[in-house]
Amino acid sequence: MTSPTWDPQQYLRHADHRTRPFHDLLARIGPLPHAAAPRIADLGCGAGNVTALLADRWPGARVTGYDSSPHMLERARTHTGPLLDFAEADAATWAPTETYDLIVSNALLQWVPGHTARFPHWLDALTPGGILAFQIPGNFDAPSHTLMRELAESPRWHDRLGGILRHADAVHTPTDYLERLTAPGRTVDVWETTYLHLLQGEDPVLDWVKGTGLRPVLDALADTPEAHDAFLTEYRALLRTAYPTGPHGTVFPFRRIFAVVRTPEEQL
Repeated sequence: MTSPTWDPQQYLRHADHRTRPFHDLLARIGPLPHAAAPRIADLGCGAGNVTALLADRWPGARVTGYDSSPHMLERARTHTGPLLDFAEADAATWAPTETYDLIVSNALLQWVPGHTARFPHWLDALTPGGILAFQIPGNFDAPSHTLMRELAESPRWHDRLGGILRHADAVHTPTDYLERLTAPGRTVDVWETTYLHLLQGEDPVLDWVKGTGLRPVLDALADTPEAHDAFLTEYRALLRTAYPTGPHGTVFPFRRIFAVVRTPEEQL
């Protein structure tokens, strides 16, 4: 699976809802080893809006946001601060060359096949008592994703879209993350939450996934406007049935998985 082309403006259209899980993750991150001037990495920083929240939370921290998308990094660099910077890096291969008090990742790892194999590299890059924290969508069995995959694999679209979308195994279960992250001396906190986002506007679920899960489809059909529009017409109809509009908006249930891991403060 190749990395999709990201559109920061489309992604940020639902920024309030998308940022809420990061606030919940941030609330579970306790004191950092070098409290006055910690070193922080935001892996998969995207448009930089949550990276800026890290800089606000720890004003004395040197914070670097890493992302593989030039478009996202261009938008991220509009966030400025004396100790805030951004750099290009692919989470699938990122090997830290320095130590960090906190490595955080927000809604990225579902795009990184085999991401659990990266955990040892990132944990080894933490200072004693440092923290690895991430939030990852766990909604791949929701209609928004199952209908997208079924349509992409249907006879009409299979030749163009077969196999390009992530499947349910892109994300592990909370129990699996707990088992993979637990080790002597570590403190591990894993949990899941289902948010009931009340979205407004016409076809808001379609608008949401245009910024994330649908990106590979939009890329694959970008050179054929007729096919692009035809797919969206079919998918829009399916979503309207799966997520009907109510008197106060469209309810979009969204499950997310969280993990916060603190390493031992002393070598065991």
